[in-house]
Amino acid sequence: MKQVLRSGTAIGSHVEEGQASESKKDFIHKYSLALKEARETHYWLRLLAAAEVVPAARLEPITQEANELVAILTTICKKNRE
Repeated sequence: MKQVLRSGTAIGSHVEEGQASESKKDFIHKYSLALKEARETHYWLRLLAAAEVVPAARLEPITQEANELVAILTTICKKNRE
C-alpha cells in the first residue's frame, strides 16, 4: 500500500519538475519519469485488486484514472520527441 502511495505521488512531482525544466530534453526526461511512475501505480492498483487486498470495485475509478494518466503522459512524451 505504501508503494502505490509513493509511485502515485511521484507522478505529480515529476510533472511539476517538468514544468520548470531547463530544456526540451529535461522536459522529456521529467515527463518520462512521470510516465514510468504512472505505469507503476497502475500496476500496483491492479495487483491490489487481483489479490483482493482492496475490493476491485473500490479501486476501479482510481485504476481508470491511472490508465488515463498513462495515455496522456505517453502522448505528451511522444509529441515532444518529434
